[in-house]
Amino acid sequence: MKVDVVIRKNTYYDSVTLMLVTKEVKKINGVIEVLVGMGTELNKELAKGLKLATKETEALTANDFFISVLAEKDSIIEEVVKKVDILLTQKKSESSSEYRPSTIESALKYVPDLNLAVISVPGKYAANEAEKALMNDLHVMLFSDNVSIEEERSLKELAREKGLLMMGPDCGTAIINNVPLAFANVVSKGNIGIVGASGTGTQEVCVIIDKLGMGVSQVIGTGGRDLKSEIGGIMMIQGMKALIEDPKTKVIVLISKPPTPEVTGKVLKLVHTSNKPVVVNFIGGDPKIIKESGAYPCFTLEDAAYKAVALAKGEDVKDFEGFSISEEVNKIVEEEVSKLDPEQKYLRGLYTGGTLADEAMNMLSKQIDGIYSNIPLDPRYKLKDINNSIKHTCLDLGDDEFTVGRPHPMIDPSTRVDRIVKEAEDDVAVILMDFVLGYGSHEDPVGEMLNSIKEAKKKMASKGKYLSVIASICGTDKDPQDLGNSKKRLEEIGVIVMPSNAQAVRLVYKILEKVNS
Repeated sequence: MKVDVVIRKNTYYDSVTLMLVTKEVKKINGVIEVLVGMGTELNKELAKGLKLATKETEALTANDFFISVLAEKDSIIEEVVKKVDILLTQKKSESSSEYRPSTIESALKYVPDLNLAVISVPGKYAANEAEKALMNDLHVMLFSDNVSIEEERSLKELAREKGLLMMGPDCGTAIINNVPLAFANVVSKGNIGIVGASGTGTQEVCVIIDKLGMGVSQVIGTGGRDLKSEIGGIMMIQGMKALIEDPKTKVIVLISKPPTPEVTGKVLKLVHTSNKPVVVNFIGGDPKIIKESGAYPCFTLEDAAYKAVALAKGEDVKDFEGFSISEEVNKIVEEEVSKLDPEQKYLRGLYTGGTLADEAMNMLSKQIDGIYSNIPLDPRYKLKDINNSIKHTCLDLGDDEFTVGRPHPMIDPSTRVDRIVKEAEDDVAVILMDFVLGYGSHEDPVGEMLNSIKEAKKKMASKGKYLSVIASICGTDKDPQDLGNSKKRLEEIGVIVMPSNAQAVRLVYKILEKVNS
């Protein structure tokens, strides 16, 4: 066995493409380990960890493309390179139907009346490109991360001065004039406007609004750090102002983790002056201060959607904390509990959506003492080893700790494919999962998980036990992955699919309550 390396100087491909190519090439018989990437410091460190580093890879720059292979036979490198080139050619041809300008300036020459730029470049270049766009009077959606908080504040202050939106950095979801950007679902057009600091949280609210027969006017992302004290909620406030002035928006929804008290005050001060009703879901935040501002506080993302729809229809606003399939719930609980062994008592939440994981922990923490996580609500329950769950554990598999050198699990579900089988080795009663459909997500996230769910259930059965799997699907029937077919295939292998993340969490608690009583 030896490491073979092929290097192409000054050849650039985006990181997500190369991660997906690496995944495919690794399937070649005889390949023990492989890395296809750019010569960034992160990839060079990753190559060391995978024992794929050589003198040649150490000398690479971020502008150099490389293929490093550890294989059982020397000749495999030729087959690997050939496969890589085929995959890269396919991906290039799939994306070459439209003109793709290399600079913002050339894009503006090609289409002079552009007013929004979506930017996804390596972090070291991102702030500079965003500034160029803003200086050319373009609204910006900055998908890139690894932008310093000082740069973010500077960009957002510039955008505010120019009356522009600066969505991001690390903004994953937006729908502008009914056009989905990055990770977004296909939802109906309507009169509910959303400003969200959370990608999957925003998606969850959007799809439930759609399922309730209404639609969205604009969905404005802020990036996850916008409501930190260093930024001050600049873009949430700008987004709110835009929706207040938007004649197509009748109701406004705000979604975020709880901001700092100072930022909360700024946001709610504007809420108080709004001439349109505002629904606020600061996940885990204090509902009292929200209500005092004149807004409608929410218990869950689903509750936010229900309240927004009621306001848009001119109906009475009620709390939604139950089940939309209430007549079936007790029967489901009884059937699931009857199959479990007395030793099985723990929950394992395996989430691709960080906000959905956070919502689950916030809901369950009111009844379950101590949920371990890589993103715990209480620092005492921080997992020391993210590869090994403890007792009740809920994971955000899209967090940075899990995505070093690999795509986000909404793009590539392989992290969860492996993890669910591992969890079946413990005294687990219930696996809780989300499936996020829509643009940007994997073309078939459910299909990728079916075999591993069956294997995990089979592993439990071999020990004379049963594994309960509860899921929710964040998606609509208009999404390319097909909500109805996704739900059907999960139910065919014994997965219980609930209408929302909140309802899935409530069902899990009912099962655990009965198991541990």
